[in-house]
Amino acid sequence: MEIANMLAVAESVAMDAARQAGNIARTLFAEGYTQDEKDDFGDILTEADLLAEKAILLLLHEAFPQHKIRSEESGWSGVDSDWLWLVDPLDGTNNFAVGLPLFGVSITLIYCGQPILGVIYDTILDKMYVAKHNEGATCDGIALLMQPRPIPKRLTVGWIQGHKVQQDEVAIRLRRHVESSTKRMMRLWAPTMQWSMLARNQIDGVILYNSEGDDLYSGLLLVQEAGGLIMDYEGNTFRGMNPEPYLIACHPDRKEVMLQLVRAGRA
Repeated sequence: MEIANMLAVAESVAMDAARQAGNIARTLFAEGYTQDEKDDFGDILTEADLLAEKAILLLLHEAFPQHKIRSEESGWSGVDSDWLWLVDPLDGTNNFAVGLPLFGVSITLIYCGQPILGVIYDTILDKMYVAKHNEGATCDGIALLMQPRPIPKRLTVGWIQGHKVQQDEVAIRLRRHVESSTKRMMRLWAPTMQWSMLARNQIDGVILYNSEGDDLYSGLLLVQEAGGLIMDYEGNTFRGMNPEPYLIACHPDRKEVMLQLVRAGRA
């Protein structure tokens, strides 16, 4: 199958899988579910995670038996391939478990180490985000394009931090600085929801401190394809993948103010 045809099929399958997973989570959120702690960090594993993941994997394995898959709950499956699917069937499980209606589905297709397709489904708002490498980003089929805006006196910034670095001294210092220096620092515990907010130009930026989960690359691709800038803490444009990412995302006109915010917080 040619790459162009592959991507067309992949987009359709991923959207279908994301919607099925979201429908499962939304139903269980309303009707009840079982749950348990799954690790030493206190993360929750719910019935919705497992059933949503099962639905996604069934469709991906059926459509792409020669692809490799890494999924949040079940880990690796499939066969060695240049094609890799990253799946987070319920991004925002901790929100889900405490009754906070803020969670979604993330599915990303990687080809030779490059994210080329990202699908994010906002489960509660029933919004489907799709980003394709060099082809733009959409929400429910409508193009997303971040527009320049006046820079406010105090920014609204999303914060995403990996579990393993929660007690990192630099992270704590930076987080405190960002919180005290901005209008609002958001920790939504559902990263894809923050990436979609940035792609819609609703917040000024996102700061990510060493958090590479299976939900990351759909969000980065969405922001990039909507016209946003993804860079490291030194201002270098970020491409591809990194197992320990330290990133800033924003509209290009926010580059210097976001870099200054991070530099001051790390000093």
